[in-house]
Amino acid sequence: MYRLAGIIDWTALESHFGQYYSEKGRRGISTRLMVGLTYLEHAFGFSDEEVVARWVENPYWQYFCGEEYFQHELPIDPSSLSRWRKRIGEEGAEVVLTATVQAGLASKAVRESSFERINVDTTVQQKAVAYPTDAKLYNHAREILVRLCQETGVQLRQTYERIGPKAVLMAGRYFHARQTKRGKRQVKKLKTILGRVYRDVERKIAAIPSAREIFGENLGLVARLLNQERHDKNKLYSLWAPEVECISKGKSHRKYEFGVKVSVATTNRDNFVVGMQAIHGNPFDGHTLGQALAQVERVTCQKPERCYVDRGYRGNGVEDVEVFISGRKRGLTPTISKELGRRSAIEPIIGHMKEDGKLDRNYLKGTLGDKINAILCGSGHNLRIILRKLREFLPIFARFLLAAINLILGQRENCFAESASGY
Repeated sequence: MYRLAGIIDWTALESHFGQYYSEKGRRGISTRLMVGLTYLEHAFGFSDEEVVARWVENPYWQYFCGEEYFQHELPIDPSSLSRWRKRIGEEGAEVVLTATVQAGLASKAVRESSFERINVDTTVQQKAVAYPTDAKLYNHAREILVRLCQETGVQLRQTYERIGPKAVLMAGRYFHARQTKRGKRQVKKLKTILGRVYRDVERKIAAIPSAREIFGENLGLVARLLNQERHDKNKLYSLWAPEVECISKGKSHRKYEFGVKVSVATTNRDNFVVGMQAIHGNPFDGHTLGQALAQVERVTCQKPERCYVDRGYRGNGVEDVEVFISGRKRGLTPTISKELGRRSAIEPIIGHMKEDGKLDRNYLKGTLGDKINAILCGSGHNLRIILRKLREFLPIFARFLLAAINLILGQRENCFAESASGY
């Protein structure tokens, strides 16, 4: 961590993020502290609260974030990290990723020539939402409308506070026992109840203009929920996160995942992340390749020459970069054939970002939260590679230090032996 602190270009980061702060009023929090905490959070897979609490206990983390003396108090409130992410946005998160790429070059964890050949693949970044079922969604929507009515003083004809939870419970039991008709009857009952509450709210707030603003977004979501059918597209799967999409990647153990598709770009040789972006709308993989290559060029300041992808990228339409699809046998030189064989190396990288980082489950809100979390997960992966590179010389240094200590101790024992014999 001490060596990594000297490799990252903090001056460039401070000059870039300085535009987000005003010179008037109270002095802002140090940019190095905010960026350093963000790096530590995604490098070790901690939450905002955990990284701030551990920062107090670790002197190496404090030095990495710019402190000169050991601190005994929390540096910031954890909520400051959330506000800072919203302030920098997707563009700022990309700058943070670019800084890790520059640090990788400085530490020799990645070579500049590696940016010419990249691997690209897509995965799913799941949202931190409950598994969506019709019964839970209908009851949750009813609870939201009832709570808003209680806050605004709107008197409903009936709230169904006892009937709703009981119907959800019975629907789960019937479906678990494979009594599908009874389970569907309970779901239909919940939908009818929600429709009654929705229409009652519509009638009651028609004469209250101020209440229309409070109920506006939630009423739109409830109407969307009531109107959607089983085979519709762009369905609503979560009232807390309406941007969630249902994505099927053909996995045998997990047929459907609820989140957003993320494009990942890594170097073919060094497994270094040079591009991460969340793409909403569940597009075809081939249609995301152009955006991924453009981001790689922005992050590395170098246009890739060859790109290696899987068979899901057929018909990508990219012409200015050579694209090689896995399974191709003809027209390959020995070098390209070897590099194409390393295309699958991107799969364990995605696995590490999900297990060691925070790509598996995103807790940040909205589409902006999806984009920022994806990019910062790539930054965390790069930092883990750089730290591993910096640790390579630690055993060698320890071996030389141990030999020097043994030599000194051996010479001292000889001196004692000579003194004893002379006496």
